Amino acid sequence: CVSCGSFAEIGKQWYHRRVRVSSGINAEYGETSNASLRKLVEDLTNQIERLEAKAKSAVPSGSAPDAAAPAKPASAPAAKPAKTEESDDDDFDFGDSDDEEPKGETEMQKMKRLAAEKKAADAAAKKSKPAPVLKSNVVLDIKPWDDETDLAEMEKAVRGIVMEGLKWGDSKLVEIGFGIKKLRMSTCIVDELVGLYDLEDNIQELEDFVQSVDIVSHNKI
Repeated sequence: CVSCGSFAEIGKQWYHRRVRVSSGINAEYGETSNASLRKLVEDLTNQIERLEAKAKSAVPSGSAPDAAAPAKPASAPAAKPAKTEESDDDDFDFGDSDDEEPKGETEMQKMKRLAAEKKAADAAAKKSKPAPVLKSNVVLDIKPWDDETDLAEMEKAVRGIVMEGLKWGDSKLVEIGFGIKKLRMSTCIVDELVGLYDLEDNIQELEDFVQSVDIVSHNKI
């Protein structure tokens, strides 16, 4: 019928229009997607170029990575100098260079060496000097047996005692009691040469005159 044909025509027209619209939409969408991709590729390309430029600027000109640098050839060992023949005079070293300073001596070592040498020289000088002679003044009381003892003869006998380093001094008589007197004598002795016990023994050996001997004082000079 006529109505059915109209509807069929209208349906065909509507279908074709829909297809054209759909095709236009797909084409438009495809073009939009392609543009986006091209834009993305361009941005990535620009970023890569910027990174490469930055990397090149960071590396100094004329330098190359260590991996690319050619390995240096191993240096040949230095040739030893030829040993010269020593002269015959070198075989006879008499050590005449005592005044020369030791090689490689530092300033501190030199000062210590000089101080040690000076100390040794001072010690040798002290040893060479004679030691001082030490002397003493000794006062003795020499007692006789009794009042009948001749004190003048007793003093003469005492002064007759001779010892190296002994020198007799003044003398006097001192009252003891009951008319008995004792002989007090001073002496000067060298301590290293005269022993007081030896001196007492020598006086005590004068048995005819001497009863006992006492040391009254002993003073260093």
